[in-house]
Order: sequence, then C-alpha cells, then structure tokens
Amino acid sequence: MKNINQSKKKRVEKVFSEVFNKYDLMNDLMSFGAHRIWKNRLIDWMNPKKNDHLVDIASGTGDVAKAFLNKTNFSGKVTCVEPNKSMLDAGKKKLKTSNNVKWYCCPAEKLPFKNETFDIYVVSFGIRNFSNINLSLKEAKRVLKIGGRILCLEFSKVNNEILAEVYKRYSKLIPYIGKYIVGKSDPYEYLVNSINNFYNQEELLEIIKLNGFEKVEYRNLSGGIVAIHSGWKI
Repeated sequence: MKNINQSKKKRVEKVFSEVFNKYDLMNDLMSFGAHRIWKNRLIDWMNPKKNDHLVDIASGTGDVAKAFLNKTNFSGKVTCVEPNKSMLDAGKKKLKTSNNVKWYCCPAEKLPFKNETFDIYVVSFGIRNFSNINLSLKEAKRVLKIGGRILCLEFSKVNNEILAEVYKRYSKLIPYIGKYIVGKSDPYEYLVNSINNFYNQEELLEIIKLNGFEKVEYRNLSGGIVAIHSGWKI
C-alpha cells in the first residue's frame, strides 16, 4: 500500500468503471445520506475565501466541487482531477452549467500543474485508492501555494467498541447491496477491504506530517467512521 502498486491502480480503474453510473445512488444508500453531511462538514472546516482556487483530487462526480462553488458564491475556481474518465464525464455532466471548473483526467501521483498554483488541495474518499500515497502528498505540497492548505476526507477507524461492531456487521452487507443495485458485488468488496486496510487517524496524520505539511490535525465524524485531516504548507 505504501509503494507504487500497478495492480492496485488497475483494480481501482476497473472498480470505478463498473460503478460510475450508480455511484451517487450507492453513496446515498450505503451511508444513509450521511456522505452529504460529511462533505458539507469538510467545506465548513475548509472555509474557503472569495476567489480561492481549489484542486479537487479524485473528484468523482463533483460533489465537493459543487459544494465549494456554492460556499464561495461561485467566485472561486475549481480544478477537478479524476483518473477515471467515466467518473470524470459524470462530474462534467453534473457541473455542466459551471464556467469556473476545469477538468483533468490524470493520477494524483503526477499532476500537470506548475508549482504553487492552488490555494487549497482536497481529496474526498480517494486517498486510500492512491497507488503511492507519499508521492501523491509530495505532489500536493508542490502544487499548493505557500500558506496553502490540504484537506482529506476519508473513511477511518471507529473509536467506540459498540459502534465498531455494528459498523463491522453492516459493512459485510455492502457487497450484497452493490450486487442488487449495480449488479456486481466485487467493487464493493474492494471498497470494504480498502477501508479495513487503510491507515487509522493517527497514522495518516503522521504520513501527512512526514511529507512536509505543518499544523496537521484531524476531526472525527460519526464516531470515527470518517475523519477529516487538515495540514498547511508553510
């Protein structure tokens, strides 16, 4: 997980190519709509200013980009980066009326942008799919302006034993939901495994620090089902 993993890269590409057309629906079903609350909390903590330029990595169908634009009254600019073309096209469709959004189909490990381009770098439910998390975070620091901020919303580790047991049992049902809605269970088996195998809150905090960010902290949401990490390029 910590090194470049070509098999993982291909697996992730296959997963999102299979689920893109039901992606939003499945997110609503799996989280009982909570993913929308989590993303709003992300934007609230981000607190973007007028004319901020956001790079949205693993932008998916554009939920975070849309929330950012609403928060800035459409004065901000967004650059959406999504490695899966089908997902990128779904995002374009959702935000087709927004003129201040640009789209790039490329991986987080190699961004086609100049140094110190963006005010904010955000990745929402995508960092655990990176083929090389350290290389991606180095790229994040490179493209951020001095004083820029990184924010990461990701599934994490539940810190309550009872909730953890309930969550564990529910997670086993997710592939069956995927089979019923999408027609395939494999992508959702990957989802559950990728969450279980990912770093906990403190481990991810240390990785972000080791890649040069400062004032790194996190906030748990829903008892640690997800967490938001924040850091600064100083």
